Amino acid sequence: MRATLPQSEDVGSPSVTSGRRWTLAVASIAVLLAAADTYVVVLALPEMMSGVGLGVDQLQRATPIVSAFLLGYVATLPLIGRLADLRGCRPVLIGCLLVFGLGCLVTASSTDLGALVTGRTLQGIGGGGLVPATLALVAQLWPAAERGLPLGVVGAVQETGAVVGPLLGAGILALWSWPAIFWANLIAAVLLGLALPAPALIRRRGERPSVPPPGPRTERATRSHHDGPVRRIGVPMIGVVGIGVLGVFLVAPQSLVYGVSTGRAWIPLVGGYRWSSPLAVLALVLGVVWLILESIRFGWAGLLGQLDVVGSALLAGALAGLVLTFATADPQVSAVSSDAPMLLGGALVLLIGFAVRQRTAARPLVPAGTLRRPAAWGALVVNVLIGAALVAALVDIPVFARSTAQSTQLGAALVLVRLLIAVPVGALAGGWALRRLPVPAIAATGLLLAALALAGMTRWGDGTLAGLGGTTELALAGLGFGLAIAPVNAALLAATEPEVHGVASALVVVARMVGMLSGLSLLTAVGLRVFYREQARLGTVLQVCPQTPAHCPAYTRATHAALLSELHTIFAGAAVCCALAAVLGLLLLATHPGRNHPGAIPGRPG
Repeated sequence: MRATLPQSEDVGSPSVTSGRRWTLAVASIAVLLAAADTYVVVLALPEMMSGVGLGVDQLQRATPIVSAFLLGYVATLPLIGRLADLRGCRPVLIGCLLVFGLGCLVTASSTDLGALVTGRTLQGIGGGGLVPATLALVAQLWPAAERGLPLGVVGAVQETGAVVGPLLGAGILALWSWPAIFWANLIAAVLLGLALPAPALIRRRGERPSVPPPGPRTERATRSHHDGPVRRIGVPMIGVVGIGVLGVFLVAPQSLVYGVSTGRAWIPLVGGYRWSSPLAVLALVLGVVWLILESIRFGWAGLLGQLDVVGSALLAGALAGLVLTFATADPQVSAVSSDAPMLLGGALVLLIGFAVRQRTAARPLVPAGTLRRPAAWGALVVNVLIGAALVAALVDIPVFARSTAQSTQLGAALVLVRLLIAVPVGALAGGWALRRLPVPAIAATGLLLAALALAGMTRWGDGTLAGLGGTTELALAGLGFGLAIAPVNAALLAATEPEVHGVASALVVVARMVGMLSGLSLLTAVGLRVFYREQARLGTVLQVCPQTPAHCPAYTRATHAALLSELHTIFAGAAVCCALAAVLGLLLLATHPGRNHPGAIPGRPG
């Protein structure tokens, strides 16, 4: 049964339309914030290491700072996507912003490596969950025929993070120390959470609010509505006060820590365990109370019966093993970590357990038939290949520039910016084109452009990147990668049911991240094999210059040529990945929107 909207809230009214657009804008800025945070650590890492007592010669100990973020980002995505399906996109977006903000708070106030890694993990969990929740939100608010441009916007802002992140980090580091980066992120996360509009303003065009069936939850909602502002404001305030207490504990202002009376709040109650101090215990108690009250108020407790917690844990563990296998590898030694047999073996066991769980669970994490259509699982395969090709460009173009025409790291980074700027342009163009051209045609066109551009890079020489040289290949590669973003996401959403858009969107993000992690290691390993083969043919410096081994220009030139051969091989491998993705896109991404209902689920919470 449907309720009739008041005239002031008619679904065609400007308030509802602007509400959808405002929600997309806020969610997209949140995605941009998380994407920028992914890259900002590249510049801040040396100072972050120094801040927790690590020297520049202890880079191996700093690896968890990077891998913890990736681990949190990838491993929990399917669970967060499923939560968006069951509870709605808006609460999940707010929850992800809360976790991301908490991670920023812990990171900014870290004085030891353990706290820093914990903070980065929380940032990865919250930041990663924003992407599938936003993609599912687009599917909820726009019908299939109108999703192109919104999906293009999401893809564009996500890729813009690669440009904004390093620039933002450089600007903040020029004025302040590294914690200021994460304090700024914390403030932005709070403001974005407050800026998300109420669900009544973000319905899809033509959608009417449903009247939920009577029951305990309806009665509880009715009671809370009439309880007045005390209950509605009091519960969130407990959370705000708890975060404030935690912030004071972590920042530990010296004027309070060394105060005669106030300093007692920081004195551990159990041995030297910092987190047993009264202030830490108070923050923990307030946090637990807030979580319990919020769970009751919003009905989150009932989700435990609908969530496959065991399946989520099995898949998270398998993804964690996969991430660590590639993220902790030394490409100069091997494509995978030295612990790969144990990590991959454990991941395989967990994947088998997850597959068994999927067949036996009453409510599996990925409902049966979610990826049964070719366009659904095809989008995952295509995204793996896109990730492998994209990461090769992001990593090896600056290496090529630094090894040839650019004498500084800044100059090499500016070369890459020519590609990165074109990616969001392509994403917007791909979203716009979805109203006029078939999905496979747009995706394949973009991927073929990227393949041709990468193939052109295999002919780059020492002077190619001087001045504005190489801009054609760089711009075409960025445009091609961008063009493919919206079509791949649109194909996935059109080929899956609305009830699983959240978990499906999470899986397509996971596919791209797995492609980036594995592609970087595998393509680098292939390139290094070429380098070592060329070096073996060259011989040693004593063989080339037996009279003047300390000064041997011929050996230097030959080694440089071997390095260029390595990079050319990596570009060629990336081009092959793009070409294969283009072919698979043509074959698999054809969608039939009429086969599934593109509208939102009646009564689905926003």
